[in-house]
Amino acid sequence: MTLGLINANPVVHAKKERISRSEDPHAVDALDIYDFVRDIRDPEHPYSLEQLSVLSEESITVDHELGRILITFTPTVQHCSMATVIGLCLRVKLKHYFPPHYKVDIKVSPGSHADEESVNKQLNDKERVVAALENPNLRQLVEECLYSNEL
Repeated sequence: MTLGLINANPVVHAKKERISRSEDPHAVDALDIYDFVRDIRDPEHPYSLEQLSVLSEESITVDHELGRILITFTPTVQHCSMATVIGLCLRVKLKHYFPPHYKVDIKVSPGSHADEESVNKQLNDKERVVAALENPNLRQLVEECLYSNEL
């Protein structure tokens, strides 16, 4: 059986220029989070989530009063089997960046995935996330996406 790419010809966008900010370093906003996660490599392609428009600044919201962060991402195709891997990459990277009192929700954009409800449930269930990251192959894939020098 030959495995092919799910989306063999993705649309690739140019990277945006980083905006340097000199505001309060302790106040984190959506742009800070976006800057932190936008270079995560797509699990299937040698492009970043930003380049594939999987993530955007507008897809991240921060509520400091409730201590909540919501990241909504859009897979490149509705039947993307890598959606949960992308969500795991986001969760792992943010885990090292934010204090534990922030609640991070990661979801696929409404209507952007054929199995939206199931993907969202997997990405926001602590036990499922821990179990997934115990799989050495999956953990290696996540680490490759987070720490790729190819970007």
